[in-house]
Amino acid sequence: MNPKQRRESKKNGARERDLEKEHRPLLEELRLRAETSLRKQQKGPKSEIVASGLAADTERSLHEMQVYQIELEMQNTELQEARDRMETLLEKYTDLYDFSPAGYFSLDGQGAILEVNLTGATMLRVERSRLIKQRMQRFVAPASQPVFLAFLEKVFTAHGKQACELALLSATGISFWASFQGTFAASASSSPGKWCRVTVSDITTLKRAQEARDRIEALTLTNRELKREIVLREAVEKALKKSEQHQSRMLEQSRHMQQQLRQLSHQILQSQEAERKRISRELHDEIAQILVGININLASLINEVPANSRLLKKKITDTQKLVEKSVDIVHRFARDLRPTLLDDLGLIPALHAYLKEFTTRTNVRIDFTAFAGVEKLSNARRTVLYRVAQSALANIAKHAQASRVKVSIQKVKNTICMEIHDDGKSFEVEKVLFAKRHQRLGLPGMRERVEMIGGCFNVESAPGQGTTICARLPFANDNKRKSPDLENHAT
Repeated sequence: MNPKQRRESKKNGARERDLEKEHRPLLEELRLRAETSLRKQQKGPKSEIVASGLAADTERSLHEMQVYQIELEMQNTELQEARDRMETLLEKYTDLYDFSPAGYFSLDGQGAILEVNLTGATMLRVERSRLIKQRMQRFVAPASQPVFLAFLEKVFTAHGKQACELALLSATGISFWASFQGTFAASASSSPGKWCRVTVSDITTLKRAQEARDRIEALTLTNRELKREIVLREAVEKALKKSEQHQSRMLEQSRHMQQQLRQLSHQILQSQEAERKRISRELHDEIAQILVGININLASLINEVPANSRLLKKKITDTQKLVEKSVDIVHRFARDLRPTLLDDLGLIPALHAYLKEFTTRTNVRIDFTAFAGVEKLSNARRTVLYRVAQSALANIAKHAQASRVKVSIQKVKNTICMEIHDDGKSFEVEKVLFAKRHQRLGLPGMRERVEMIGGCFNVESAPGQGTTICARLPFANDNKRKSPDLENHAT
């Protein structure tokens, strides 16, 4: 025996002595139990053994052999019971391992599957035998590959349990979320090298619940924001309603004031016309008559002056001329204020006289056409038409530089339409009509006069086409007698 074998023999002997010391109480208990059992068995046949006359040594050896046999039988019984318990425990462990709600995987450092339970194989939809030595990365979704590699590295390098959440793909293409928990395991004879135990749990339902909870929280937050927005909008809407009511009241007040202003303007125009009529009458009937009387008296003085008083006659003649000129001026002022022809004879004669005087004064040729039935209009409406024509011709003389004007009064359906067209310069109608500052007798004044009696006023002006002013008034013919539709007058 070489030294190495002797050393191993000594070690084995020492190990056996240690085991003997460790199990000595058990062996002594087992020997006592065997002897007790043997005594119970020898109560019957003891007389036969004594009668045989065997020697004491033989009896003692037999007794030892019987004790040893009983010990062996008892050990065999205990071993069978222990084997049965181990098989039961192994079956329970196998059931717990295979049918656990979580998947159990044993992986090496490269992620290859060394062992797997039935739950894990069911998760991946692959037979357990076919999963052995396949890489776990094959069942990890591409987006979760970096997370799995980092998890595997931490399991083999760091201490303690490592965890992560991954998206897995089964062999049938079903995607689900799984929770990984892994711990490093020591090497064993059946699994040489580094390996780890990994528990895989399906958390798809939990993930969906978490996503639903997140959506609910987001919806709750959105609902709160919507409620705040609704409250804010209700406040704004309430303020807008108040503002609308205030604006409605202001608009109503504005309309009322505008109506009052129109009525006041109408009254002012009526008063103005009445005052013009009165002044015109006074100029025509009183002042003109006084001037005519003065002229007559001057004529009588000429007859009474001596024949040799030429100088005095000349002064009286000059004074007569001044008086005649004054009479003409008074007549023109009275006609401008309000022509007596308008009240005495009607609109057509008054316009005819005014247009004749306008042509004489401006050398502008005027074509005048009038519908005779216009005289059936009320005095106020005939006055409006006269004033519109007067203001339009005044503007033409002042601004248009026209050579020809056409004035026509016609009946169109149930309206009287007066058009005044010139061939002069054009202008911007909107700018003039809606100017903030304008004269009373301009276009705004004409429009206001026409609209006050329920008519319509329109102006058109274009380069090269001149300007056309149109005033339309409602026409009510109370006479059932038919009158000539048109009378033509030309100046």
